[in-house]
Amino acid sequence: MSARFEELDWQETPMGELTLRRRREPTLDIDVFEVKLGDEFLMSSLFTVAEVALADLGLAAASGENLSVLVGGLGLGYTAVAALGNSRVASLEVVDALSAVIDWHERGLLPVSAELTGDIRTTLVLGDFFDIMRQEPSKHYDAILLDVDHSPRHQLDPGHADLYTVPGLERLSGHLAVGGVFALWSDDPPDDEFLVRLGTVFETSIAHTVDFDNALTGGVSSNTVYVATRAHSTTE
Repeated sequence: MSARFEELDWQETPMGELTLRRRREPTLDIDVFEVKLGDEFLMSSLFTVAEVALADLGLAAASGENLSVLVGGLGLGYTAVAALGNSRVASLEVVDALSAVIDWHERGLLPVSAELTGDIRTTLVLGDFFDIMRQEPSKHYDAILLDVDHSPRHQLDPGHADLYTVPGLERLSGHLAVGGVFALWSDDPPDDEFLVRLGTVFETSIAHTVDFDNALTGGVSSNTVYVATRAHSTTE
């Protein structure tokens, strides 16, 4: 049986104190992995349904084979591993701004780490996803899956806010192949104003509500996954 509580790693980062811990959840008799930034809980292995749905819904909207996929935000790794579960994915780049998070997976500290790092399609990149999107594209992706901020309105860092504007989304679209897909996880309910912005830039856009059982509350919780598709033809 696992110890009731174990701090697996603690590091000071530019965004604050980052902690990875494992605790035993007695009501479910399972180990739970949690990440905190300062006093704020960022993620938990108890709640991964929507992270998996981000990959599944995003890639379901992508057409063709031999897909090149970019994931913004590594976290516990569930979105990336779900993408690898799609046989059409030929390459997967995962960008994270925190070296500690990449280190956790390279050290095999998390449940999906071995599956993620052991797949030859995976490349883990230390970098600022938002800064990459501001630059001229060096390559074009068939799908970009993003899970960093709480929502388009609630960012971990104010410097992320420009991505969710029309000019920011246009820059991101420039990193997609023709017909490519942008999918975004959000902890908030569907945001009509953000959907309008997506519709301004992309040919199609939709907000999926992803419901999941919450074992801690005994009820049902929800996240949102936005999926937007770049036009299949272009005059650029």
